[in-house]
Amino acid sequence: METVYFKGIPCHTYGDVPAVGDKAACYNFVTPELKEISCNDFKGKRVVLNVFPSLDTPVCAASVRRFNQEASSLENTVVLCVSMDLPFAAARFCTAEGLKDVVPASAFRSPMFAEKYGLELVDGPLAGLLARAVIVLDGDRKVIYRELVEEITNEPDYEAALSVLR
Repeated sequence: METVYFKGIPCHTYGDVPAVGDKAACYNFVTPELKEISCNDFKGKRVVLNVFPSLDTPVCAASVRRFNQEASSLENTVVLCVSMDLPFAAARFCTAEGLKDVVPASAFRSPMFAEKYGLELVDGPLAGLLARAVIVLDGDRKVIYRELVEEITNEPDYEAALSVLR
């Protein structure tokens, strides 16, 4: 269990975020086209898991925009923007924003992702959603960077996450 904060209110997660050096569990998500994707679709690629509560908040939207801006310059890297938002909402957001360099990935069918990655908020105002985190995996799913953002209303440390990819 990890503790994060939402506007200063303590919130807890189910489990712990994988540590740097750990082999991350496989994941399954749903794209806006309702296609299921998994870790097996990205074998050999570096994967940035940009995880957040919902695209309907300014900070979450900003993180997707920022990673979209940065993603196009990263070789052999895919950025998955993961939330519990329905795939339709992610499609609407990315289309309206013109975002084409990230993959919207809904975890709404993947309770095991939230559990295995220790990111499900189990109490507080956002209970049931995902905590804000950035986890970078190498081509073998080994964690090479992880940040669980302590205050959910803050943006992640983009430069620290991107520096492991440059």
